[in-house]
Amino acid sequence: MPQIQVKLDGTAVDGWLAIISTEFPDAEFRLVATQLRDEGAFVVLEVMTPKGDTLVRRFEETPEVDSFEVYHTGERMVLLRFRASATKSYDPLRRSKNISIYPIILRDGWFSVELSASHDQLSKYTDELAATGIPYEIVSLVQSHNTSEMLTDRQWEFIVEAAERGFYDTPRGCTLAELGEILDIHKSSVSRLRHRAESRIIKNFLEEAAQ
Repeated sequence: MPQIQVKLDGTAVDGWLAIISTEFPDAEFRLVATQLRDEGAFVVLEVMTPKGDTLVRRFEETPEVDSFEVYHTGERMVLLRFRASATKSYDPLRRSKNISIYPIILRDGWFSVELSASHDQLSKYTDELAATGIPYEIVSLVQSHNTSEMLTDRQWEFIVEAAERGFYDTPRGCTLAELGEILDIHKSSVSRLRHRAESRIIKNFLEEAAQ
């Protein structure tokens, strides 16, 4: 399954948290967890900054923050939980029905978001970013090397069974007909299953080799 990393400018849609981060340009904001509800967003936020007291006061003065609780303050880190109105930066994620990989990193107004989903789902996310008018850039796009995710469950079952029983050995340890009996499917069906599984593996190999 492909994984994408996208940077997006939260200040372009007046994202209040992104704007706060620009006031602490050397700090790293880490959104550790986020839960979206009708009444807004609940967020656990870790901020790596030596200006913890100043940051807490800034949250106290922010009208978009309904409530917040400081879990920890130290010389270089603040951990807090707050409830606030959801910003437009979340809209593309919600409308595309994607789930981000946490933590989400925010630096100087720019969110760094990682997603792992199908190509169609990832395309929906970038389409929603464009529709919302949020400037973004794709930092990386990586295709998973996990063969089990590339194949259907039945195709994966065939490949594992065939390999374990020596179908790909020279000489072969079993025949295609014998594999069909083991998998309880007709010889013609197991032949189609074999070709589809091997085709996916070969195409994936060629795509990765061409990168």
